[in-house]
Parts: sequence; C-alpha cells; structure tokens
Amino acid sequence: MPSGPGRSTAVPPEESLEELAELAASAGAQIAETVLQSRPAPDAATLIGHGKVQEIAAAVVSRGADLVIFDHDLSPTQQRNLEKALDAKVIDRTQLILDIFASRARTREGRLQVELAQLNYLLPRLTGHGAEMSRLGGGIGTRGPGETQLETDRRRIARRIKKIEDALEGVRAGRALHRQRRSAVPLATLALAGYTNAGKSTLFNRLTQAGVAVDARMFATLDPTVRPLVLPSRRRVLVSDTVGFIRNLPTTLVKAFRATLEEVTEAALVLHVVDASSPSAAEHTTHVLKVLAEIGAAEIPQLLIMNKMDRLPDGAGRHANKRGVAISALTGAGIDKLLAAIDEALPLDPIVRATFRLSSGDGASLALLHEFGQVLQTRYCGEYCELEAEIPESLQRRLEGRKRESTAAVEKFVGKTAKGIIKVS
Repeated sequence: MPSGPGRSTAVPPEESLEELAELAASAGAQIAETVLQSRPAPDAATLIGHGKVQEIAAAVVSRGADLVIFDHDLSPTQQRNLEKALDAKVIDRTQLILDIFASRARTREGRLQVELAQLNYLLPRLTGHGAEMSRLGGGIGTRGPGETQLETDRRRIARRIKKIEDALEGVRAGRALHRQRRSAVPLATLALAGYTNAGKSTLFNRLTQAGVAVDARMFATLDPTVRPLVLPSRRRVLVSDTVGFIRNLPTTLVKAFRATLEEVTEAALVLHVVDASSPSAAEHTTHVLKVLAEIGAAEIPQLLIMNKMDRLPDGAGRHANKRGVAISALTGAGIDKLLAAIDEALPLDPIVRATFRLSSGDGASLALLHEFGQVLQTRYCGEYCELEAEIPESLQRRLEGRKRESTAAVEKFVGKTAKGIIKVS
C-alpha cells in the first residue's frame, strides 16, 4: 500500500501506513506488502512516478494482489492511470473509509449518511470512470441535442443527493425533538468522543450495561446509542456513544454525519476517551480536539479519560493520571473515580431536600419524584399526598413551576364558572 507524498501532517509516514493497514484489515483485506516513497512533489499523472509504478506493478503480479490502496487522495485521472498501469483495482484512503462505514451502518439513518458521503465523493469523479460515462444517452428522456450519459448520471446522482439530504433533515428534526423532550426533564447528556478504537463502546457498556457490540476493528460503532446513568450524587444523566474520529477523516463523512455529531454539540459534558496505551495518544488527542472544534463543540466542557491503563506499567499510569482520569474500561479499574469526576465536572445541580403537597391524581409529578429523586417519606391526607424527598434543584424548580401553572389554571376555571353561575341567576 503506497503512501503518497505531500501529506500536510506531522505524523510519521510509517505510522500513517500502519493506521492504513489497520483500516484495510478492518475492511477485510489481507495485507500483502507495503511500499513507502518520498518525493519532492507528487506526479500529476500517477502521483508516485513511472519508476515506482513499475515496482508496484511487479509486486502486484508476484503477490497476486487484486487491490492497491493509497494513503493519499487520488484525482480521477491518477486513479484511472494507475489502474491501467497496475492492472488492479486502485482506491485511496477516503474510499477505504467510506467502504468501512458502508459495511458497518445498521440503521436507516446510518445507511443514508454513508450513501450521501459516497455520492458526494463520486460526483466529481464520474469523468474518471472511462468512456462508458461519456457516450450519448439513449431511450426516452435522454435523447436531446447532444446530452451525454455523463450529464445524465450527474443529474441522477444530484437528485439522489437532494433526496437523501431531505431525509436527513427529517432525522435532524427528529433528533432535535427528542433532545427537546429530554430537556423538559432535568437530565444532562454526556457524549463519549475520541479517536476510533479508543475503547468508547467498552466504557459505554461498563457505565450503562447497554450491551453495545464491542469490536477491536476501527469504526465498529457508527449508529449512536443513548442510555441512562445514575451518578454517585443520585443525579440521572444520559450517556451517548458516538462514532470515532480518525486522522484525515473525509469531509464528506463529517458533513453526512452532521445529524449524529449534533449529539456531541448538544451535550452538557464531553467525555474525551484516549487510548493511553497508544504511542500516538498525544496526536490522537490533538486530532479529536480539532474535529470537535470543526463541529462547533470546542466550548463544551470536556473530561479527559485515559483508558486502557491495564496495558501500561504502574509508573506510566501515575503519569497519565496527572493529565486526566485514569481508568480501564475492560477491567473496571478507576470507574468510581470517573463517576465522581463526572459529578464534579457537570454543571452545578445540587441535591436539595424538599416537601411537596400534591394532588393524589397528579401522577406525572409523583412519577418524576420517584424516578429522578429519592422519596424519603410519604403521607396521605384525603385527596392530597405529602412527600419529603431529596431531588436535584432543577427538578424542584420544575415541579414548583408545574404547581403554579396548575393553580393558575384552577383559579381561571373557577373564576369562569363563578361568572357563569352569576349570569344564570
């Protein structure tokens, strides 16, 4: 898998190739050979130059390879020239990531997002698909003054893109409605974010017992999941598991997964999970911070979680603990400290002790008290119920607001009834 020149990153090319090999393995490929080249400037026709093309062509024949993956974006012309010269299918890093996303998407939303990214990637590259894309169209609806098959395909893809974008707008509206309903109850949302394969899903299962599929392959989680979590302070929060980030994540994917990534932008706290055992932990952290800034989540409070501490010696664990909360999602070590840190980092919503006098028929308020607080004592007085409970302050404000609204509605109704009685008499 050749690595092209001109990558605007401080990451060593060998490390970038290792990540590409891991991506290819996640997609089901078997790595036959890797090739690295340094050039002062990319070749316009083939990216890597005539001599290196011949070297790779010989390796393709000797290894019996049928796919060559470039760790560099290829232009349509470069891709077409390389496929002719190598007599094998040629894809770049972006196509590989899109293929992985396509194989992992399970929900309708995930499939729509991946298809949108693929079509946006394909649209400017139609000219690179050979002569079959440039012949005159045939049949009803395609005949005309010189309309080509390429123009027909572009128009068809553009229509499909518009249809998918409209469908995803409906998804965004639905997510916004769900967030609005969640905000009606005082529940903060925690968003798990981090580099792919940092252990977010393992941590998610450890915190919420959600049973989300855990896989060592990259991008194992695409479809977001939201589950409740009870903190040591008895506050209830929602935890959202999101798609992992990666170096040079295709912009088409960032745009397509906007509806999913909005779960991060609406969170009260971002749990930034880092694989502390990775030699590139610092670079991964920097990249995730960059992506969070791109999606408008840079100002959201973050809690750095150094995961996979079970893979490090004790000395390294103490050093990592100075930078964040050191845990092992696999073994459960440090989870208690993490929950306490989340409690401390969340916006202040202290637990208060209060007494409520509610109507026995006010099932909604009674349910809120029992679900999001701790009811200490209950007394029934005729048609009323008195409860003493420890609840979040935000819930107390909400219940008092419901009581005022109910009282005002009753007074308004009684006033209208009284006027009606006077009028009749």
